[in-house]
Amino acid sequence: MTASVHRTAGLPLAAVVLAAGLTACSTLTGVTSPADARAAAARDGGPAGPVDCATAHCVALTFDGGPSAPTPELLDILRKEKVPATFFLQGKGHTDKYPQTVRRMAEEGHETANHTWSHKDLTKLDPDQIRAEIEPVQKDIEDATGKRPTLMRPPHGTTDDEVSAVLEKLGLAQILWSVTAKDYATTDTALIERRVLDGADRDGIILLHERYAGTIPAVPDIIRALRDRGLTFVTVSQLMAPAHPRPGKVYRP
Repeated sequence: MTASVHRTAGLPLAAVVLAAGLTACSTLTGVTSPADARAAAARDGGPAGPVDCATAHCVALTFDGGPSAPTPELLDILRKEKVPATFFLQGKGHTDKYPQTVRRMAEEGHETANHTWSHKDLTKLDPDQIRAEIEPVQKDIEDATGKRPTLMRPPHGTTDDEVSAVLEKLGLAQILWSVTAKDYATTDTALIERRVLDGADRDGIILLHERYAGTIPAVPDIIRALRDRGLTFVTVSQLMAPAHPRPGKVYRP
């Protein structure tokens, strides 16, 4: 999976295309890291979250494209390991089909967020079409959990100024990632695990998809290995606390 930001309004430096997998050498003008947002809010005197990621070595585990039939198995693992995750949920065939799983996510302390209705590239849509991709998922999640999401992840990580303007009006901040196992392209559990462990670090955001066959079996070893490195698992919002993600803004480690 690759990510890019383009179609900017008068800001050519913001039209930087990220390297495949969002490698550490990628740069993107106009993006804020969770650590920088957290530090700025702390200087203003904001309270830390349940985990103070200014002192703890935090990492956020995120899953895209669910819920799906295998998701309860993943939730069982996360509950056993006491790991909170952030789920960027897709609409068609997912939030509309598995509302009870969405409800369980929230009840068990996970963060639920928006990943659009049908996974279209938002930069190729007009504002009304963007809203049509976002609003049904907002409603499904609110119906299941009682709470509207404040975070979303644009499909493929592709966004631009026009998309950001629509999402600002919808109250949604955009969350990209620092490491992905590209588990949509392999069923090799050992490879998925190795890719995550090679890229994961403090203040990172890990992207996985639980609906692909190789992913869930990799999760227990990923959790144990990262804990052995001294990392603490948090949700994306907890990673940024005391900052509150700003609607429309793009965040990436």
